[in-house]
Amino acid sequence: GEQQMLAIARGLMAEPELLIIDELSLGLAPKIVDQLMRVLADLNAAGLTILLVEQLASYALAIADHAYVIANGRVARHGPSADLARDPEVMEAFLGKKKKAAA
Repeated sequence: GEQQMLAIARGLMAEPELLIIDELSLGLAPKIVDQLMRVLADLNAAGLTILLVEQLASYALAIADHAYVIANGRVARHGPSADLARDPEVMEAFLGKKKKAAA
């Protein structure tokens, strides 16, 4: 977690308009990932645009305004993150939640 935080700080030294982050959660404990995601959310709220590539969709969708879901190398879905987080196919394929059967 410290290395990722240092990498983010180094990137911020140049006062960028866009920060690109790839697989922030890789190899980290969930508690550390939570902390780093809060930092990203705070930076975004302060006006920084962030492009986050993240395999843990639940983390990314929780802090993103807009998201792209990639499957088999292609954009499978895109739109507001809140909509994607409720999309039954996204929920089943990427968030590990089963679709509810139609009544």
